[in-house]
Amino acid sequence: MIPGAPGTYASLGCVAFWELLPPLSTTGLSGILAALGILGTVASQKAIEETGLSDPSCVVIDEWFGQGIALLAAPHTLLGGGLAFVFFRFFDILKPPPIRWLERAPGGFGVMLDDAGAGLLAAALLTLAFALFPGR
Repeated sequence: MIPGAPGTYASLGCVAFWELLPPLSTTGLSGILAALGILGTVASQKAIEETGLSDPSCVVIDEWFGQGIALLAAPHTLLGGGLAFVFFRFFDILKPPPIRWLERAPGGFGVMLDDAGAGLLAAALLTLAFALFPGR
């Protein structure tokens, strides 16, 4: 585990990985995210059982999942990845409603669900930003 801000480091790692990949179709990225969501839910539940914590900081697959959802709406550019990172981290850290409500879901599902919500809000904001400022 990286001390300090493991969620931020994990999100940054996800964006860096995405930047290095060739552009994927929305369907391809969605398929990867679906598998990651299932794996993350199972792994998060296992970590909860082993640590006794409701959201263990050693679990960062949820950040990859939420960040990936945000990246669905980003053009495959440094600006797109950078904004996806900033918007996702903003919503994931601030946890405005309904994200705060989503994290109350039980077990590994709750660990993954709040990051999915942050990713969806970030994706919506990205879509709006690139619609208002096309060609960026």
